[in-house]
Amino acid sequence: MESLLLDKKLKHITNLILEKKEEFSKQKQYEEKEVQQQLEPWRVHLIQIYADSVSTNDTKNFEVLEEWGREVANLLVVLQLPLDVALEEISYYRNIIGEIIKEEAKAETFTFDAFYQVISRFNVVVDKAVHWVSKSYMTDFANKIQSARYAIDELSIPVVRITKEIGVIPLVGDLDTNRAQILMENALQHGSEYKLNWLIIDLYAVPIIDTMVADQIFKVIGALRLLGIQVVLSGIRAEIAQTMVNLGLDLADITTFSSLHQAVEYVNQAD
Repeated sequence: MESLLLDKKLKHITNLILEKKEEFSKQKQYEEKEVQQQLEPWRVHLIQIYADSVSTNDTKNFEVLEEWGREVANLLVVLQLPLDVALEEISYYRNIIGEIIKEEAKAETFTFDAFYQVISRFNVVVDKAVHWVSKSYMTDFANKIQSARYAIDELSIPVVRITKEIGVIPLVGDLDTNRAQILMENALQHGSEYKLNWLIIDLYAVPIIDTMVADQIFKVIGALRLLGIQVVLSGIRAEIAQTMVNLGLDLADITTFSSLHQAVEYVNQAD
């Protein structure tokens, strides 16, 4: 009997919170109207989850909360807002809902055990909200950074078409494993797409040629040859030539030039 009476009181608190969820969702204001409008639906959703946690101990609340965390994190990343915004929202509505629970518990003369049970369950939901938003935000942010880095790397290894059948890849900076893979992808994709006969890979702005870099370049040359595209290396400075010799690299069947200008002249004559 006491259990049924407590459940009824808890359901009353849940309904009381839900009746005011639209009002609560508009209480915290931001100067940016777009941010305000975008956040209000997620606030309503959070208040709904908070309210349900008062009267139910259903694990589905956690599943809903996890999905909410992913959605809010994605929204923050899209709007380029810091994680602090979501954490402030969670804390703000924790205080509002917590105050309602406290006042209703006093009015209904809850026992200490009953109040502790309700507030503990509520706090677990709040902690989960912090956990899922933080985890999802960091995942989304890391993915966005990775995508941006890939886009920058891809733009830094362009295939420049100088005639209908001749292209140039001017490499700039260190060529690590990731950029070497992009070099391979861009060379094969655009070489085939443009139907090139010749591709000049210019190494003048590559500061270091080591075994890994040389191996990747040879792989690109081999793959392009399978497509019927002839490759010429340009920008072979004295230190690069010396390094290649010291590494024991065989350049006998690869045409090389010290400058891009010389390579372009050679290819134009040969084409």
